[in-house]
Amino acid sequence: MVAMIEVEMDMKIVSVANMRLHWAAKARLVKSQRQKTRNALAAVAQSFGVEVLPVTVVLTRVAPRQLDGDNLQSGFKAVRDGVADWLGVDDGSSLVDWQYCQRSGGPKVYKVEIEVIG
Repeated sequence: MVAMIEVEMDMKIVSVANMRLHWAAKARLVKSQRQKTRNALAAVAQSFGVEVLPVTVVLTRVAPRQLDGDNLQSGFKAVRDGVADWLGVDDGSSLVDWQYCQRSGGPKVYKVEIEVIG
């Protein structure tokens, strides 16, 4: 049986590596994104259940402009951690295949779409 969960959130994914933020401001941003991701997934399904592992997680950034590949992946780090928290696994686990995508949105449109396919 294949299970699938889709979540869309209003969130601006930026390249944290290129930001010149004070460490405390960066920590607040990361914590907020991680918690928002975990809460959004929990609102749709309390738990996906480890019995469905392995899974594929597709993280899609919707924004007016594209990021290059390494900045896209680093920008999603807190979201990835939030998904892993919800799944109950380490984000480096071989049970999760992470895929990153992006597409253009309108001016000032910033969203994150998460698909968990098991």
